Amino acid sequence: MTVLEETTGEPTGEPADARGRVAELHEIRAQALAGPSEKATEAQHAKGKLTARERIELLVDPGSFQEVEQLRRHRATGFGLEAKKPYTDGVITGWGTVEGRTVFVYAHDFRIFGGALGEAHATKIHKIMDMAIAAGAPLVSLNDGAGARIQEGVSALAGYGGIFQRNTKASGVIPQISVMLGPCAGGAAYSPALTDFVFMVRDTSQMFITGPDVVKAVTGEEITQNGLGGADVHAETSGVCHFAYDDEETCIAEVRYLLSLLPQNNRENPPRTECSDPADRRSEVLLDLVPADGNRPYDMTKVIEEIVDDGEYLEVHERWARNIICALARLDGQVVGIIANQPQVLAGVLDIEASEKAARFVQMCDAFNVPIMTLLDVPGFLPGVDQEHGGIIRHGAKLLYAYCNATVPRISLILRKAYGGAYIVMDSQSIGADLTYAWPTNEIAVMGAEGAANVIFRRQIAGAEDPDAMRARMVKEYKSELMHPYYAAERGLVDDVIDPAETREVLIKSLAMLASKHADLPSRKHGNPPQ
Repeated sequence: MTVLEETTGEPTGEPADARGRVAELHEIRAQALAGPSEKATEAQHAKGKLTARERIELLVDPGSFQEVEQLRRHRATGFGLEAKKPYTDGVITGWGTVEGRTVFVYAHDFRIFGGALGEAHATKIHKIMDMAIAAGAPLVSLNDGAGARIQEGVSALAGYGGIFQRNTKASGVIPQISVMLGPCAGGAAYSPALTDFVFMVRDTSQMFITGPDVVKAVTGEEITQNGLGGADVHAETSGVCHFAYDDEETCIAEVRYLLSLLPQNNRENPPRTECSDPADRRSEVLLDLVPADGNRPYDMTKVIEEIVDDGEYLEVHERWARNIICALARLDGQVVGIIANQPQVLAGVLDIEASEKAARFVQMCDAFNVPIMTLLDVPGFLPGVDQEHGGIIRHGAKLLYAYCNATVPRISLILRKAYGGAYIVMDSQSIGADLTYAWPTNEIAVMGAEGAANVIFRRQIAGAEDPDAMRARMVKEYKSELMHPYYAAERGLVDDVIDPAETREVLIKSLAMLASKHADLPSRKHGNPPQ
């Protein structure tokens, strides 16, 4: 039997026959599977992190993972690299299944070169990305790397370029999910930013372009790695992270759940499941959840729970731009994307961050054939100097552009307020919603009655003996003339005013009718969306 050299992994002699060669193969594979050393594995576990192979085992169905280029090793020399040539070169690539459907995956092995990317390492990732695109299956990256392998110089940087190019090529073609399980600094952070969803684990994963040391040297600001680019920062402040969890096991389990809601590629529909929740289930509780008084807040998530199958949904960007909700759920077993104003936060207004959040979600749904359901209770765009100077015009236009460009089934439901430009932007019938419904509590108008009365009847109010009484009278008159629940329906701007308790049944029937919808966009290379 051939014995492997301990430091390089090279065979020390020629096997005598085929059996000897097979034994040699098993020995090499065992070394590749074991990783660099038990000490390195213990160090990884001591940080509260799993190894790359342990993570893959959690992600894919048991026994389904098929590794690609397990025996790949780098060819670099200098700086001691020629004496250290471990198998896999610090990244594990391959495919497996999640609930029986093919998924491609690559996972950085931090135990080898700190998961740093070199030429061979990058080539493996390029190959598995190309395979995912060709096969039309989702790609999941389990990121835990220290950036470019400095010893390999510009070759490592070019490897990142190849990843970015493939991320862009795959965008809107296959679902791409980045799972951050360790550090991700410098140019490496741009790959997750190009993908559809980013998951992070608190305390162990960080993302930033320049680290704390560079920040201190340039600006004088002192900050920790987590304070600069930890999971909570990106989930609440920057919006870079869509999902944040306390541990890797929960994080990866949620990745599996997200995959169950997405199609394999842009040529397929999301998987449909059997549903035990009756399609015609009435929700009388909705009559009490939403106050008729437009000034009283309520929790829109409770409305969503009442409408969707078994009250289950997956909220995207839950902690960022909380004045709008973006979620994936099922209606009668069919996956839908839900965009809803949240009256509990900033009264549900649209602002810069909410517009960006919803626009990206609409684009994702449209790319992967997920019907869009919009729940409106919006008093308008957030006023203020900061918003105007921050570009609310162009940011709000992103949401408008996304809706107008979407060809999937689109259904809007106006629960209560729908004022001004925000009403138009939130998938009104005038910008292409297939069906628009409203509850009897709806108020569709250019602005609220109080503001409208102050503008229209300014002179009458100012010249009245009792301005307050005159204002109240004019507000009442404006409401009765232009803001009654049936004003928009009478003009064909709303398809029907429905009983809130029948909302689930109406939406399910509407989705069934729209299932065969086909809409073509004008021939063009691509649009030029507002930035």
